[in-house]
Amino acid sequence: MFLKSPAAQTRPALTLAAVAVVQFMVSLDLSVVNVGLPQIADGLGFSAVNLAWVIHAYALTFGGLLLLGGKAADRYGRQRVLLVGLTLFGLASLAGGFAQDPGQLIAARAAQGIGAATLAPSALALLTATFPSGRRRVRAFGIWSAMNAAGGAFGVLIGGLLTQYVSWRWVMFVNVPMVVVAFAMAWRVRTTQPIARGGRPDVLGGVLATAGMVALVFGVVRTDRHPWTSPTTVTTLAIAIVLLAGFIAVERTTRREPLIRLGLFSHRSVSGANAFNLLVGAAMASSFYFMSLYLQQVLGHGPAASGAMFLPFALGVVVGSVLAIKLGYRFPARNLLVAGALLTAVGFAWFGRISADGSFLTDVLGPSIIASAGFGLCLAPLVSTATAGVDPGELGTASGLLNSSRQIGASLGLAALGTAAHDRTGSIATPETLNAGYGLGLTLCAALLVGAVVILLAVLRRS
Repeated sequence: MFLKSPAAQTRPALTLAAVAVVQFMVSLDLSVVNVGLPQIADGLGFSAVNLAWVIHAYALTFGGLLLLGGKAADRYGRQRVLLVGLTLFGLASLAGGFAQDPGQLIAARAAQGIGAATLAPSALALLTATFPSGRRRVRAFGIWSAMNAAGGAFGVLIGGLLTQYVSWRWVMFVNVPMVVVAFAMAWRVRTTQPIARGGRPDVLGGVLATAGMVALVFGVVRTDRHPWTSPTTVTTLAIAIVLLAGFIAVERTTRREPLIRLGLFSHRSVSGANAFNLLVGAAMASSFYFMSLYLQQVLGHGPAASGAMFLPFALGVVVGSVLAIKLGYRFPARNLLVAGALLTAVGFAWFGRISADGSFLTDVLGPSIIASAGFGLCLAPLVSTATAGVDPGELGTASGLLNSSRQIGASLGLAALGTAAHDRTGSIATPETLNAGYGLGLTLCAALLVGAVVILLAVLRRS
């Protein structure tokens, strides 16, 4: 048995350390592969069309299975599901590093996504249950948020260094030591969570939700090949809507244990935080994409140098997260979310003024510091808000929902803003036209954050 006796005492520091390593690893894996895509294509013989599936395979399984992963954590135990997810993620990373052809790497990336969808919500639910309230909760979520953002930012740097100076295979192998460390710590965590033995699980609802989420992500990520108005995209998104509508209908009428109790959305904190997270996820994923391309394709920097230029952003997020801990003792989470999102919007609006003959110092450093500090200020209050007032038996579900909204937002935002940037660039790609497209995309990121603030002010109460 993975779980210790319910009578055993928890180990808060060990739980926090394990969850921090897990979150750093999951966030890192969302960006570490991107820089090495050209080398992966050369090494395994990917075509230009199929190369995108190195990213899409992970996004499909991760985004499509998060709700199921969160429910599994509630039903079978957070620690148990976390350990299973870590095992799968580590084995998939090894398989990807040893891949000999495109099909093997794509399959490994899909398996990584399944592992991440299992371990991400269970880890967050474990953290939420360990630190239910008070100053320790504020501090714990501040550390979690710093590791979350640092993983994404350092992933670009680590991916660039490994790709340029070692081998692209190490962008997969790099996960293995982190899995070993996280597994060793998570194994020693003592949890008091009782295993749910409720009614029969809602299998039909689970199938409909998973299929609907996969169809939604699948339709969105392929808009680079099939425009939004093409029959392929319209049909795929229509199927996703029908499946998700069917899921809601089943959840309202089922006599079994639902995948998501729809009453969960009656919590204004849950619904508001997830709507906010959807738009923030769209803006952040898109901004990383545009800035990476701007540094390499417009300013002409290599992978390692471009990755190094994301360091100020990573450090700014850490500073913002530490500041959120200090301010979290004095101000409501709503205030910190609004201030952080507006500060990030200012940074992205500044980013939108990039120029084709610019430089790191004049066009990237300043807005990186502002946007990253604002983003760091948002992270801990966002997670705390999304799980506030939620029944302990639904913490995994709430955590899976929060991760889902971010992942779906990232996929939708990158597809939509990528299309807008491509249209602004036009058919002839020069540094000037590419700069115009990336600048528009970054400006739209700022607009998304302003929209997130409007939603937050309308939904969340002042207290």
